[in-house]
Amino acid sequence: MEAYTENSPRMRLDHSKKEGSEETHLLRFELEPTGNDHRFHSMNALEILRETVRILRYNSWGFLAIAALLICPLSALLLSNLLVDQSLVKRLTIRMLLIAKSSGLPLRDFISHSCQRFAEMAISSTMCFPLYITLSLLSKAAVVYSVYCSYSLKKFDVSQFYLIMCKIWRRLLSTYVWMCMVVVGCLILFLILLLAVCNTCSIFGLSPPHIVYAAMVVGLIFSVIFANAIIICNIAIVISVLEDVSGPEALVQSGVLIKGQTQVGLLIFLGSTIGMAFVEGLFEHRVKTLSYGDGSSRIWEGPLLVIMYSFVVLIDSMMSAVFYFSCRSFKMETSLDSESHSILETINFSAESVGIQ
Repeated sequence: MEAYTENSPRMRLDHSKKEGSEETHLLRFELEPTGNDHRFHSMNALEILRETVRILRYNSWGFLAIAALLICPLSALLLSNLLVDQSLVKRLTIRMLLIAKSSGLPLRDFISHSCQRFAEMAISSTMCFPLYITLSLLSKAAVVYSVYCSYSLKKFDVSQFYLIMCKIWRRLLSTYVWMCMVVVGCLILFLILLLAVCNTCSIFGLSPPHIVYAAMVVGLIFSVIFANAIIICNIAIVISVLEDVSGPEALVQSGVLIKGQTQVGLLIFLGSTIGMAFVEGLFEHRVKTLSYGDGSSRIWEGPLLVIMYSFVVLIDSMMSAVFYFSCRSFKMETSLDSESHSILETINFSAESVGIQ
């Protein structure tokens, strides 16, 4: 795959009329020079969403094929919990409830439900880990490659993508393993800190409601830290695909890259999380729990919700890739270096960079 080498254009998606065709609007990429300094422009969360939709329309069949072949199967397994052993979930939930009770937390419905959800997430992540390092990782790489191809005015080439993946798979897998360790580390640190705060409040004789308030404050602070960690991990995956960086170096570079754009990343993470949680809630209520009728609607509601969930995951991966380009642009805008280069030219992602002739 050849990197784009024009005179540092800033690229955007636009509608244009095609002469001699019945189609009045054809989505295309337009090269728009802006003087001597040509580059991508940094974007806010809404602009990133719009850019993502434009890219999706430009190469809709390619992205939909990625969703159908790679994302939908994993989404179906995750939503249905087919690989989750409910007996393990029950035992882990009971142990977590005992720990919560010993730390002074009252065993209210919210606490019990949170423990059960955390147990399900832990067991599901463990059982589905082989799928995460294959289907999920491959889908993320395919999405990043497709976005890059769209910006480079090239079509998605399956054979070229296969050759590239053979070359970059090890560094991509290394980054994903480090990403998992960061996420697990954050969760373990949160649990330790939560238990420490609850035990401290219990020692000082605070009432259970006050202990719950203290736990909520800790959870709120952790949610912000955890969101930043997820954003850094997502951008690190994009960096591992587009640049010759992997593992902890990709995570560090990702953390440096999103400085000044953290608020945009948090809004993207919040939107994606709300969308996924909404679809998961619908699947739980409409498909897994028979709360109405005879359950015949599961036949079409189940696949529909799986498709909806897969689409949200696809948009989230695409927005991460677009966010990467936006952050690169922001760094160039704030750089003191007088020389201006195209972002596409600075990305070490070409046939030559991975040894493909």
